[in-house]
Amino acid sequence: MSRGGIQGFQCDRLSQILAARRLSQAQLASLVGVSPATVSKWRAGSQAPEREALDRLAGVVNVTPEWFTRLPTPKVSLPLFRSNASAHVAARAMLEARLEWGQDIAVALSEFVDYPVLNLPSREFSDPEEITPEDIEQAASECRDLWRLGRAAVQDIALAVEGAGVILIREETGITQIEGLSAWSSVLDRPLVLLSSDKDNGYRSRFDLAHELGHLVLHRRILRAVERDRHKQLESQAHRFAGAFLLPAETFAAEVRLPATLDDLLLLKRRWGVSVAAIVMRLRALKMLDEEGALALFKRRSARWGAKSEPGDGDRLPERPRLLRRTIDLLVDENIMPLEGIPRHIGLAAHDIELLAGLPEGYFQGRSKVVQLARIRPIPVSNSSSIPNDAGNVLPFRSAQKA
Repeated sequence: MSRGGIQGFQCDRLSQILAARRLSQAQLASLVGVSPATVSKWRAGSQAPEREALDRLAGVVNVTPEWFTRLPTPKVSLPLFRSNASAHVAARAMLEARLEWGQDIAVALSEFVDYPVLNLPSREFSDPEEITPEDIEQAASECRDLWRLGRAAVQDIALAVEGAGVILIREETGITQIEGLSAWSSVLDRPLVLLSSDKDNGYRSRFDLAHELGHLVLHRRILRAVERDRHKQLESQAHRFAGAFLLPAETFAAEVRLPATLDDLLLLKRRWGVSVAAIVMRLRALKMLDEEGALALFKRRSARWGAKSEPGDGDRLPERPRLLRRTIDLLVDENIMPLEGIPRHIGLAAHDIELLAGLPEGYFQGRSKVVQLARIRPIPVSNSSSIPNDAGNVLPFRSAQKA
């Protein structure tokens, strides 16, 4: 490291910010006013920026200078992306970096609160070849049973997933080819899911979340695929899980009258919160339609409505994550941390925290109250103060330094 450079500069943070902001080393060098070779040395860890250069660097990428000296949290497991095309390498890197920032937020907040206990079905498959259609149906049913959802339409999947201890993020990514991704966090000992909000379609968003839930349940122990056929197999299994979870065989099949028309399927779409296309896929999986019958319905759907939209797509708003947002509100409501201190504690820019935690723009300049979801972590009463929560009960909480 060069003499006079900032001590403790974390080169991994530089790699992360390049991915998150979708900048090349040459672009960053031009913005900061240094040579590309200098940025390359910073990134390799062989040289650290001087104070003035660090200030310019931080200003360009919209983080604090101090953020570059924070030890990165352990990386999440390698996500499985819906699109495995080489053209989307930079997009996948950006989404993975954003997911890691979501982990940073959740880790910082976990110092003060207890998230819901993780409650997912456990499967130990090490190869997708081991997984049968019956295994997938059983796993989806077990998930519903664990969450006490019965076999009716799930009203709010986002709430159910967060109640099971999953960290859920939904933000506009600018990448329409990748609807979502999920990964496991070793430091949190729970998974995270990031959904794209670029397509403001509640029906598709519900399926995307159920799809990622399928990856979390079925594929936790399976190495991420690089071969096209293996990747396609994992995606197909997650699709099957999503259909089984959203449209349970016992109750959904009883509501279908065959031969089904598109108008019949539109009624089922509104009742179950699932697109007509996904319903046709589910009927095929349940063998209520053969391949020829499913293809005929898809052709009629395309001819009548087009390939990418259906009537009523705007009738249902995408479900919004609550956990991170309500946790931040809880910390402020209980006077554990001042509003303006939260970005400093987390280390990210206020705007990035607002996006990742589902907060309204300008939240850290003023906010309105919402209902709590997480709970302040209790400590022995002898070492704590007592503060009433929303329900009027008393929750001791850990003493926190004001940021």
